[in-house]
Amino acid sequence: MNERLNRPLLGGMALLLSLGSEDIRAATLDLPGHQVHDRQINWAVTVEQLEYQNVEDSSALNWNANAWIGGDIDRLWLRSEGEREQGRTHKAELQALWGHAFSPWWEVVGGVRQDFKPGSGQAWAAFGIQGTPLYGMELEATLYAGERQQTALRVEASYAILLTQRWRLEPRLETNSYGRDDPGRGQGSGLADSEVGLRLRYEITPGFAHYVGVSFNRVYGETAAMARDEGEDIGKTRWVAGIRLRF
Repeated sequence: MNERLNRPLLGGMALLLSLGSEDIRAATLDLPGHQVHDRQINWAVTVEQLEYQNVEDSSALNWNANAWIGGDIDRLWLRSEGEREQGRTHKAELQALWGHAFSPWWEVVGGVRQDFKPGSGQAWAAFGIQGTPLYGMELEATLYAGERQQTALRVEASYAILLTQRWRLEPRLETNSYGRDDPGRGQGSGLADSEVGLRLRYEITPGFAHYVGVSFNRVYGETAAMARDEGEDIGKTRWVAGIRLRF
């Protein structure tokens, strides 16, 4: 039995010895290495919210969008959000951030933020973290250092709950806190404002969806005191309807 088992082995060795040097080089050619995914440049643009808001006896237009370009590890991010009410822009900002992924689900970001409204505008340095701790959940936490030793912290979280292949229910939370009072912009120290929203959307295509929902906005602490002095409400309920786009 051992002789029968050794016959294929001896035959293979004889074949190898019969090969010339040219045959061996041809059989052992170096193949190109695996291409790193990060070398490929990709991009995406997402308009998370472009919506009409019914605010008591008036209306507002709200937007929240982001875009990125880069690879799997390093990317340039652009963020923008704002609000127009009764034909006036009350809030508008643009951020340019460099993101570096340190795990498949998390990346650190750093860059600049420019506020155009409220007030006369303000520039900030930005540093934060963003990622997806759970499937369908997105989290952003960004710390800002601005002019006149002002600091701010923004936390945003949303969770897309899959109801069917096309219907999604998305709770969303955003909070803003400041390190010191800024009466010129109506911002008080500590927790300044929050927005808690619930939106139900229908995805006509993966890149286009329309939705309806409700948003609860509230200001706190010194910010609420400033709002009362201006005769403004500290809490508002807004009914919203809008579209979500992805390119």
